[in-house]
Amino acid sequence: MKALVVGADRLGNIPQLLNEYGISVMRHVSGRDPAAQRADRSVPAGADVLILFTDFLGHNVMRGYRDAARRQGLPVLACRRSVCSLRGALETCAWCTRPAGCVAQ
Repeated sequence: MKALVVGADRLGNIPQLLNEYGISVMRHVSGRDPAAQRADRSVPAGADVLILFTDFLGHNVMRGYRDAARRQGLPVLACRRSVCSLRGALETCAWCTRPAGCVAQ
């Protein structure tokens, strides 16, 4: 599964966590850079999910990407930019691939 990740200046160890769930980062858009705020907010072909880090995004950028994902029928995962928040969001979603030993229902 490939993800478009929007928000955060750096991803840090988030790609490793996503790999545990069978998700790879297809593209990362900062969302805070003025050029990113004016850029086309389309979801690239081949993306399977949109991940939004809400604490690093403006409302207009978030809405633009969310609307583009919904038009394409992609699931949208919104959470804060932290491993704990992302893990919690992934464990409650219905579409992600569960890692071995995941006890989330």
